[in-house]
Amino acid sequence: MTTLREHRRSVAFLEHEGRRWSCFLVTYTHLGSPWFGYFSFRNGEGAGNAGEEIRTTDIFLEDSEAEIHAKARGLGRPLLNGLLASALHTAERDGAGATQLRRDFTDLLSYNAREISEGWADGTDPKLPPERAELAEGEEEHLRSIYASYRLDQVAHFINLVSPEDFQEAVDRILDGQSIDFRARDRVQFAMMVVEHIEARLPLPPFELWVEDYLAHTDTYRLYAHTLHREGRLP
Repeated sequence: MTTLREHRRSVAFLEHEGRRWSCFLVTYTHLGSPWFGYFSFRNGEGAGNAGEEIRTTDIFLEDSEAEIHAKARGLGRPLLNGLLASALHTAERDGAGATQLRRDFTDLLSYNAREISEGWADGTDPKLPPERAELAEGEEEHLRSIYASYRLDQVAHFINLVSPEDFQEAVDRILDGQSIDFRARDRVQFAMMVVEHIEARLPLPPFELWVEDYLAHTDTYRLYAHTLHREGRLP
């Protein structure tokens, strides 16, 4: 059945266990049907949860959208908080394993990226003077470590844009059904198999092109890495 119209209206900002959520009332209708409505909650904090959105089941069924709006206005903040807690419980019950797998991957990538680049986002970086056309040996080695860190960051960013369930399915396909236990010794080997598979398919620039852009926009790259690693959220 084709949805003809869907409207989203901001309702409130809610706090739950130290995390801030935006609450939306979503209404929609189908051809020849009444109006349906539900609440959607979006969290924008944390690298593992950036853009995370959960929803209630359809809780309104009325002849008009105006009737849903009228009923929604009568709901107080305590009830909205209760709906948020219920939606979180349902989401965690249905997708806890997939969500944890994605979080484990992004945590591992973030740690490795910081180790490879030796915390370059908080330090200083070589600048190529206008009169020089080439980097010194030590400068090139340092830039290659930042480039390797950048590539891992791009994989982590991509993983966080994929739903936990789709990522779980992709990992299963890449590993041909083998499971990853992040407490086991082989976790890094299996994890890097997945990372290499994804990295090879991302349109990442070669080192030479990346260097030119990096030297021209060093502060932008540093802010990106700082946001991803230190603030724990997607830039």
